[in-house]
Amino acid sequence: MSAAPRDFAASSAVIPPGKSSEKNSSSNPGFAYLLIVIAATAVVAPMFFLGNASGHDFGFHLASWMDVAGQWREGILYPRWAEWANWGFGEPRFIFYPPASWTLGAALGSVLPWRMVPGAFIWLALILSGVSMWRLAREWLPSLPATAAAVIYVVNPYQLVVVYYRSDFAELIASALFPLLVLGALRVIRDGWGRSWRGIPFLAVAFAGIWLSNAPAAVIATYSLALLLVVGCALRRNIRPLIDGGTAMVFGFGLSAFYILPAAFEQRWVQIAQVMSENLSYAQNFIFTHSIDPEFALFNWKVSGVALGMMLLGSVAAVFSARYRRQYSLLWWTMLALTAASIVLMFPAGVWLWRYLPKLQYVQFPWRWLIPLGVPYSFFLASAIGRSRRPWIWYLALSIAIAAAATAFVNDAWWDSADVPVLAAAIRSSHGYEGTDEYAPVGCDRYNLPGAILNPDSPSVFDENPAPPLVKQFNTDSDEIVPSSAVKARIERWRADEKLFYAETAEETTFSLRLLNYPAWQVLVDGAPSRAISAPETAQILVRIPAGRHRVEARFRRTSDRATGATVSGLTAILLLVSTIIIRRRGHLL
Repeated sequence: MSAAPRDFAASSAVIPPGKSSEKNSSSNPGFAYLLIVIAATAVVAPMFFLGNASGHDFGFHLASWMDVAGQWREGILYPRWAEWANWGFGEPRFIFYPPASWTLGAALGSVLPWRMVPGAFIWLALILSGVSMWRLAREWLPSLPATAAAVIYVVNPYQLVVVYYRSDFAELIASALFPLLVLGALRVIRDGWGRSWRGIPFLAVAFAGIWLSNAPAAVIATYSLALLLVVGCALRRNIRPLIDGGTAMVFGFGLSAFYILPAAFEQRWVQIAQVMSENLSYAQNFIFTHSIDPEFALFNWKVSGVALGMMLLGSVAAVFSARYRRQYSLLWWTMLALTAASIVLMFPAGVWLWRYLPKLQYVQFPWRWLIPLGVPYSFFLASAIGRSRRPWIWYLALSIAIAAAATAFVNDAWWDSADVPVLAAAIRSSHGYEGTDEYAPVGCDRYNLPGAILNPDSPSVFDENPAPPLVKQFNTDSDEIVPSSAVKARIERWRADEKLFYAETAEETTFSLRLLNYPAWQVLVDGAPSRAISAPETAQILVRIPAGRHRVEARFRRTSDRATGATVSGLTAILLLVSTIIIRRRGHLL
């Protein structure tokens, strides 16, 4: 393997003569942080007056936060089962959905009024995105352009789409961590083995953080990181970046194994294929698609317009900043590769990649590649404007354009202050909330489950009809679930992970629990394991109980895949920490 070009390291940063990269990197961050906070505050400011922007995924995330916060109060530190999903019959949502977003949302909801939580969540995520982008840009750009790159990234058009239209809070966190992933990859590529160990843990943690935030974004991050490493190998003319980066990826997968392993293993227990049904497949979501569904087509064209605008602006800025590529060649070429890949994958021309690259179809929406595109978009704009003769004019013009776009998004968004109190009332009254198709256990048609009915005259108040009883009798002759009038049942405990009641019956009876039959549930009758049966169509748990008085318990057991995942994550964290300490000590000794 040949060595890297002699001027490779020296050409990796824009540094005035006589100044070191360390000095440029250690410039006072106070001004940058202030502008980042101002930009994030400006994005959430309309929420002080208009309520919450109720986008596509708003209800899903809000329900998850409230469910987790309630389970914390029950003493369940890491929930797996969403207790109130499917109108109280539950679903294994927290096994399959990464924990970062629902943990942060529940934490905020534990200290703030729920109506303030979405805005606070967005505000914190946007600040994190700005700080991440600033950390990346400051290693290659002077202080002011690096700060501009951070602010541009905070308010980039796709982030505004996520905030005002989509309400995908998990994707917002993943987007906030993406610049750190790029930074970690560039450090590993630039430093090489022997000096790059500090970059490997950094990259591993950033990679794991995205996997623990949003699964589609994690698939994008995996392919993006692989692309960056391949480009790094070409620039350095050896395969060391791929070895170092691959090591970081292995550590990243190990750190997030407590989520990844159970989610991968237990997919066979749910209807996960529903995640790509109808309008959710990649084939239906290339930019500027056509559809007979007018609302679907309208949103697609809106986000397509955003994508096209970011492509054009970023590409023009890349051309103008190309004259400085010798000064930061590593960053410029990797950013260009990331831009090209993102653009290709958003158009139908890249359909063969979607068909044949493993798991890429689970990204669902090709325009999600705007997440990585936002990084080079922000860097190229800041770099080009920062090197212009009168940068303040261009900064002013860009600010006006961003403000106009944000105003259009705000005016077009759906603002609703009723979502929070209605959902809180649904959980408080034990009616629960709507579940998801892809997390429904095999054999469950959740649309046949009894659901809550809202009073149309008072949408924030539920009807006086009580929620379905926790325990009902199953008629084996008619395959119907009927009230247990001839059976005495007393509920002792009904938590998210444990259901306990006493039943007394004069003859053998089949009970139906207000609970879906998922393999992790273990049913005990008088302390002995009992086989749980699924009710036709709904997959509710059915339990046969002999005549007499009996203690019936359902426990959400810790499966072997979850234990294995937790063990792998723990061992990986210890190995990463110990290795880092040892190598850094050896470096000091040398």
